[in-house]
Amino acid sequence: MKTLIALLALPILVLLSATSVIAKEPVPTNIKGLKSPESVVQDKDGITYITEIGEFDKDGDGQITKVDKKGNITVFAKGMDDPKGIVMVGKNLYVADKTRVLEVNPDGTWQVYGAQMAFPSTPVFLNDIEADKLGNLYVSDSGSLKDGGQIYKIAKDGIITIIADSKNPDILAPNGLLFEGRNQMLSVDFESGILYRVNLANGATTKVADGFGGGDGIVKTKSGKVYISDWKNGVINQLSGGKARLFQSGLTSAADMALSADGKYLIVPLMKLGEVIFIELK
Repeated sequence: MKTLIALLALPILVLLSATSVIAKEPVPTNIKGLKSPESVVQDKDGITYITEIGEFDKDGDGQITKVDKKGNITVFAKGMDDPKGIVMVGKNLYVADKTRVLEVNPDGTWQVYGAQMAFPSTPVFLNDIEADKLGNLYVSDSGSLKDGGQIYKIAKDGIITIIADSKNPDILAPNGLLFEGRNQMLSVDFESGILYRVNLANGATTKVADGFGGGDGIVKTKSGKVYISDWKNGVINQLSGGKARLFQSGLTSAADMALSADGKYLIVPLMKLGEVIFIELK
C-alpha cells in the first residue's frame, strides 16, 4: 500500500517541482521618498543609480542615490547642483548637471568632466547624456525648454563640439538621447514631441515619428522595441510603425527612464512624486 501511495504521489511532486521552476519572480519594489528623481541607470549586477535634483536651482543639494539588489538605499554621491541624465561608461558614471558634466568615480567622489568654459557655446539646460561604444559622450541642452537647444559631443580626449543646434529648425529643446550605432542617434524633442534620427557626422536630422508630447527618456529593448517617456502627459509610448502608440498611462512626470539589467523592466523616475517604479515588459 505504501508503494502504491508513493507512486500516486510522484506525479504531484513532479508537478509541484515544475511549478516552482516556472514560478514568476516578483516585480522589484518601487523606490520612494526621493527628492525630484530625474534619471536612472542600472549596472550589469543590478545595482541602481538615481539622480535626485533636490530643489530646482538650489546648488549643492543634488545627489546620486544607490539602491542595491536587496533594496538597501544609500547616498552614493552628493554636493551636485541639479543632476539629470546619467550614463555608465566602464566603472564610472557621467552626469549632466545643469551647465556642466560630472565624472563620478566608483567610490562616489566626483569631478567636473566638461567645464562650462570648455563648451564652444554656453550651455543653458544640460539634460540627457548618452555614450557610444568608444566612450564618447553626447549631451542634450534643452535650452529654454522651448527653443535654443543643442546637442554636444564630448570626445574621450575632452574636446567638446556641437553636433546640432537651433540653426537647424528641428532642434528646439532636445531631451532624450539614444545611441544607435553606425554614427546615428535618436533624439526626442521636449517641445515638439518629435523623434528624430541625428547623423552624428554632420548633424542632419530625419524625422522618425511624432506624438511623444514632452519627450524625455528613450529606451530600446534587446528585441528592438523603442519606448519613450512623456514627462508632460505622464505616459510612456512605444514607437510602432512610425507612430507613437500608448504603452502605459497614469505616470505623473515620467522622466528619464532606463532598461533593467535583465531587460525585463522599464525603470521609471516619477519626478514630482519622488518615486522610481518598475514596469514589466511583457
